[in-house]
Amino acid sequence: MTARDEQLQLFLDAAFVAYDRLVGSTEGRRSILEIFGMLEQPGIARKSSGNRLPVCDWLSDAVSVKTVQPAVSRFIDLFQTIEPRLEWVRRRKHDGTASENFDDGHANAMIVGPGGIEEREDLWLGVTLMAPNVRYPDHFHEPEETYLVLSDGEFRQREGDWFAPGVGGTFYNPPNIKHAMRSGERPLLTFWALFV
Repeated sequence: MTARDEQLQLFLDAAFVAYDRLVGSTEGRRSILEIFGMLEQPGIARKSSGNRLPVCDWLSDAVSVKTVQPAVSRFIDLFQTIEPRLEWVRRRKHDGTASENFDDGHANAMIVGPGGIEEREDLWLGVTLMAPNVRYPDHFHEPEETYLVLSDGEFRQREGDWFAPGVGGTFYNPPNIKHAMRSGERPLLTFWALFV
C-alpha cells in the first residue's frame, strides 16, 4: 500500500470535515461520503513540483475572507500549506460565454486526480481561483460535482438565476448539468469534488 504524505493527509482530513459539516443536500452528502471513502486508499504521488500562474497573485486576497466556522478556517489554513505544490492551469476550451478577461483571470488546479498532487482517475478534488469580475464559461461534464465555496461569488445551473452560496456555502451539480460561475468585486475561490 502506498503511504500518503502527512501534509496532504491533513488537508484531506480537513476537507472531509468541512464538506461533511457544510453539505446539506442529500445528493451532495452521498457523493462526498463516497469520494472521501475512496480517499482512504491513497493514489500515486506526483513527483513534479507545482506551478503558479499570474492570477494566483489574487490568492492571498481570496483566502483572507473571515469566517466564524472553525472547519472552514482550518480547511483554508491547510490548503495554503499544499498550494505551492499545485499545478495551476487555464481552461483553454470554452463556448464563448466567458468574460473577455477569462483567459488571464482564472486558474484551476487538481489536488487529487489527473495532474494532482496525488494522481488518480476515480475522483477529482480541485480548486478554481478567479480574479475579480471574471465569468467562467457555461460548461458541463458527466461526473456529479459538489462545490464548497470559500469566498464571495455567484453560480448558475442550467438557465436559472445566479445565486450566491456565501463563504462556506455548498451546492451539488447533477451529472451533465450546464453550470457557470462568476466573481464580483473580490476574487472567487471555490473547491469542487467530482465522483468520476
